[in-house]
Amino acid sequence: MKSDTLKQGFYPVLLTLAMGFGSAQAAPNMVVVGYGGAGQKAQDVAFFQPFSAADGNKLIQSEYNGEMARIKVMVDTGNVDWDVVQIEAPDLMRGCEEGMYERLDWKAMGGDAELIPDAAQECGSAALVWSVAIAYDANKLAQAPTSWQDFWDVKKTPGKRGLRKRAVYNLEFALMADGVKAEDVYTVLNTPEGVDRAFAKLTELKPYIQWWEAGAQPAQWLTVGDVVMTTTYSGRIAAAAQGGSPLRVVWPGSLYGMDYWAIIKGSNHADQAKRFIAFTNQADAQVNYVNQIPYGPTNTQAAAKLDPELAKWVPTTPQNLKGALAMDVAFWVDHGEELEERFNAWASK
Repeated sequence: MKSDTLKQGFYPVLLTLAMGFGSAQAAPNMVVVGYGGAGQKAQDVAFFQPFSAADGNKLIQSEYNGEMARIKVMVDTGNVDWDVVQIEAPDLMRGCEEGMYERLDWKAMGGDAELIPDAAQECGSAALVWSVAIAYDANKLAQAPTSWQDFWDVKKTPGKRGLRKRAVYNLEFALMADGVKAEDVYTVLNTPEGVDRAFAKLTELKPYIQWWEAGAQPAQWLTVGDVVMTTTYSGRIAAAAQGGSPLRVVWPGSLYGMDYWAIIKGSNHADQAKRFIAFTNQADAQVNYVNQIPYGPTNTQAAAKLDPELAKWVPTTPQNLKGALAMDVAFWVDHGEELEERFNAWASK
């Protein structure tokens, strides 16, 4: 959909919100920070450019790898040079409790009636539904992996495996590789013995792991042959496959959740940031986004408008949810810091 159409459709909403929030300060300098790569390119087309045109103010974009320490320093020092950040759910919840993000007035932002459950949070608004899954190059593997047991089986399929360099996701995948059913993963992981079991399973694979930190790396590594299979955000692989790439996703055993938009506490452009979030929650803007990269929309009306051929790549369609695991955000809020510390110590050995 062209930005002119979006401007006509959304401008009344933005004007109403602008009146409610007051005039934005130094609006041309608002900075929105995402995770880069194909995902952020899609955001630029569907959100950043149309919003700037509709709102009448420029938007500056940047990228990061989810470094919470950097945001905390900004808040603690009062030197806030970012405004809106894309953030994972556990980090959002912890940061909200610590006062790192602005509270959102959902009534002033147009409400949350059209959003899926858990999309509207005290300090954040869901940007997308993601899925982390196994990916591989169909042209390079004679037999495609179908499970986490296959991912761990380096005798059956020799070569490096790509894993994100964090405890989150990996502990869940390790337990499934060790035979734990998806529906039992967090029950097991909620025990000291379960955590030990997950780390022991990761240790088995450790000599074959190549750690990724940026979301663009897994697809790049598969393409050049640095790894034979890897965990990845499904949208990155789906976008590549739609462009003719032989990269494929294994949906059973995938883990899904939501990323959020959050406004950093002390932002000089909080009013404009709230208008931006309200814009991204509109159904047509989200359909435009999913057309660019197949992550799950958070607006229920957007989900209903998706083309069936496109929907097969979206993590929240019924066929892709079979055997998938929903992230237990509360678990990672409660235990994330200690588990990440243990993971970092383990990974550095």
